[in-house]
Amino acid sequence: MSRFFGKNKNVARRRRWIKPILTISGGVVLTYGICAYAILPAIWRHYEHNPKLANSPKVTHTSEGIPGDPVNIGVVGTRQEVVRAMLLAGWYPADSITIKTSIGIAGSVLLKRAYPTAPVSNLYFFNRQQDLAFEQPAGSSANQRHHVRFWQSPDPDTKSNRPLWIGSATFDRSSGFSHLTGKITHHIAADIDAERNATIESLVKVKQVVSVYQVTGVGATLQEYNGGGDRYFTDGEMTIALLSTNNSPLDNAPIQAPNPPAIQAKHHLWQWLRSILH
Repeated sequence: MSRFFGKNKNVARRRRWIKPILTISGGVVLTYGICAYAILPAIWRHYEHNPKLANSPKVTHTSEGIPGDPVNIGVVGTRQEVVRAMLLAGWYPADSITIKTSIGIAGSVLLKRAYPTAPVSNLYFFNRQQDLAFEQPAGSSANQRHHVRFWQSPDPDTKSNRPLWIGSATFDRSSGFSHLTGKITHHIAADIDAERNATIESLVKVKQVVSVYQVTGVGATLQEYNGGGDRYFTDGEMTIALLSTNNSPLDNAPIQAPNPPAIQAKHHLWQWLRSILH
């Protein structure tokens, strides 16, 4: 009998603990949800350098309508200035997709031979495919390459009133099959911020950048997937470079427009997170 009552007491004690544990757990989950999905995204959103970008799309799409790579870069200048600046920085314009170029890129990957102007797959933004696409080989073939697509924005740059080109810069780490559709495609490296930064730096090195500013892009993302099913992570910023007028070489370093204190704090945190996410 004593054993029976002893068991009942233990059960009663456990039941007394269940409610507070569930309450605390629920509070933790609720607090996390509010911080992760409301407070922090609101704090980290900023468009003071270009307010018109606040309502623009932040992610490209495939021809099937599947979300593709996020936009993470921009350049300001005429079409001719953009093309010249990219050529000066060592980028090659990508060929259009035709039967000939499709065979060419397949041969480049399989036979490991150079094809620096290999075509890139079409992604859609502003309801159209890219206006410009550039690449830099990263090996002996088109299997690995740096590449960036640009779309001209319907709204010019707010400060300069010059054309604004919004882009998506990623690194093709290998070729294979899409995890979502089974199509032959390239798979991108997860750290898309590294590619964004390297693309901007390539333009700085050839003295084509007057100033640089950031606005919120897709937002801080620990783990997301593009149209090919490839994982990516990002601090969520879009870095935009104002190009030199008529591609005149500049003697001074680019002017860096300051970010709000909350964004600066986020960047410090993100540097630590990147080492973990790799």
